[in-house]
Amino acid sequence: MSFKDIYGHEKQISVLQTAMARNHISHAYLFYGMEGIGKRTVAEVFAKALNCRNGRESLDACDVCTSCLKIDHGNHPDVVTIKADGQFIRIKEIRELQEHMKFKPFEGGKRIFIILDADKMNIVSANALLKTLEEPSASNILILTTSRPHLLPMTILSRCQHLRFNPLRQETIASYLQEKLSMDPRSSYLISLSSGGSIGRAQALKDDSYLIMRDEILDIMSKIKAKDTLRLLSVANDFGQERQEIMEGLSILMSGYRDVLVYKETGDTERIINQDHMDIIKSFAECISGQDILNSINALERAMHAINQNANKQLTLETMMFKLSRYCE
Repeated sequence: MSFKDIYGHEKQISVLQTAMARNHISHAYLFYGMEGIGKRTVAEVFAKALNCRNGRESLDACDVCTSCLKIDHGNHPDVVTIKADGQFIRIKEIRELQEHMKFKPFEGGKRIFIILDADKMNIVSANALLKTLEEPSASNILILTTSRPHLLPMTILSRCQHLRFNPLRQETIASYLQEKLSMDPRSSYLISLSSGGSIGRAQALKDDSYLIMRDEILDIMSKIKAKDTLRLLSVANDFGQERQEIMEGLSILMSGYRDVLVYKETGDTERIINQDHMDIIKSFAECISGQDILNSINALERAMHAINQNANKQLTLETMMFKLSRYCE
């Protein structure tokens, strides 16, 4: 993959290519933005472009030279990826990084260290990395990626050049799904709306089972409106048994309430995520006030927090359903 193959992030790529053209490459970058948005992909392609043997004129990776191929296969000696071992990035990984930096690059012009989820560094690791950032060397480049930059020490943030990665446009994600994953236009459109601007999330949702689940979960709103007590009790089973499946279902239901709020307050249908369920959204918006939509969203958030804390799933979901029904008059 090269820069020209990346969907979106044109501004960020332009910044990196301009730095290459002017030979003003920073010793440390912070790529930050939501999960699954493409930070790691851009970092890896940047590493390829910096070491590509044919890309000096194009400021891009050629994808055919030995350097590009080695990076693609993960065995280039001058491109090192560091990630958490369990919950944290530990001091051992940072010490190994510092040891590598003592030597010149083996093959390429630059040695690039990509630290994934850099916010997972523990205090000791972060302090060790800070010393490296304070004494940069011209042949070594650090790229830190994170979706939670606020968890990084200010001393590290201040020593990196920041590149913010914004959510991708719905049209960009739909094009990716159609062109790269051969998804049909309708499914790619619906998935792109649910992706939140993240290609990574869109890839995770690409199976037909997600759209089927989404339809079933959004249909719950009709049952809430009907206020059928027995049906509300059975609805808890529609979320499944596993925590991850339940959390996904609650996120879908949250998106439904979000759509109801947007429609009720603005009447704008273009900003609706679940546009193929406009009948439910419009009908629901007629029976609930703006304040009670917010109350319902709070009830959903509390249920999600409880499930994450290993509360009784059945009881949590049943309690939530009765609260949601009470708010819809």
